[in-house]
Amino acid sequence: MDKISDGKLKKYFSMSREAFEIARKSECGKGLEKERAAFLDTIKRYISDAEHFNKMNDKVNAFAALNYAHGWLDAGAKIGLWKVENSELFAGVD
Repeated sequence: MDKISDGKLKKYFSMSREAFEIARKSECGKGLEKERAAFLDTIKRYISDAEHFNKMNDKVNAFAALNYAHGWLDAGAKIGLWKVENSELFAGVD
């Protein structure tokens, strides 16, 4: 497949937004509040970028920005910036 469908983009927007909200509302590992805030800000910006690209009908960059956002979400979960248990939305969560 060499195209990003509207359905795939919609699915990834939904997953990224849901994971972001779960991360934002979760508990933080002790002493990591500054790092957590920086990660959440970066993720929020990538999702915003994805929305902008999508409005410009630039599906490739919208999809790329969502993948970056989700990479940060997964990394934050892995290092304890948010305590999450949803292995369908976060990679490496047991």
